[in-house]
Amino acid sequence: MNQAIESLQPSLEPGEDVVSATSETHYCPAEMLSAFALLMAGHGRCVCTSMMLGDREYAMWQLARAHTLGDTELREVAARLFAYFDDDRAPVPVGLKA
Repeated sequence: MNQAIESLQPSLEPGEDVVSATSETHYCPAEMLSAFALLMAGHGRCVCTSMMLGDREYAMWQLARAHTLGDTELREVAARLFAYFDDDRAPVPVGLKA
């Protein structure tokens, strides 16, 4: 392979560039989001996980709703999920694969 082409190829070795890229990107764990939706359903509240991932305002609204329901487990999951949605400058959280 030509050296110029090789220099354009991303390195597979871990380095500072990898650390900085991952520290700026948030990926919402699909399992946690699914657990949140199921816990909300247990209280008769329907949550669209696709909208949670694509619409920050909707996600924040659902997380706030969860805190009003008086369910300790649901509040804990919502608090953990909040970290993935609390920065409006961050990229849209992604966790579900098609």
